[in-house]
Amino acid sequence: MQQVENGVSAVAIEGAVWRKSRHSGGNGNCVEVAPLSGGGVALRNSRFPEGPALIYTREEIVAFFAGVKDGEFDFTLS
Repeated sequence: MQQVENGVSAVAIEGAVWRKSRHSGGNGNCVEVAPLSGGGVALRNSRFPEGPALIYTREEIVAFFAGVKDGEFDFTLS
C-alpha cells in the first residue's frame, strides 16, 4: 500500500482515478476526488491538477458527506 501524505503533488499518487461531480460546469471550478488503495480519499482542485492533494481517512469522508447531506454546511454558501 502506497503511503500518501497531505499536500503531496496530486500527480504523484500512483493509480489515482480522479472524478468530479456531474454538477460541475465547464468553468474549471471543481473539486475532484480519488479513492486510495488503503481506504482513504484524496481531494484536489481541478484548476491545479498537479497541485497539492489533501488526504482524508474513509471515516473522515463519511462524516463530512453525512454533514453535507444533512445541510450542516449550507451556511458557507450564504
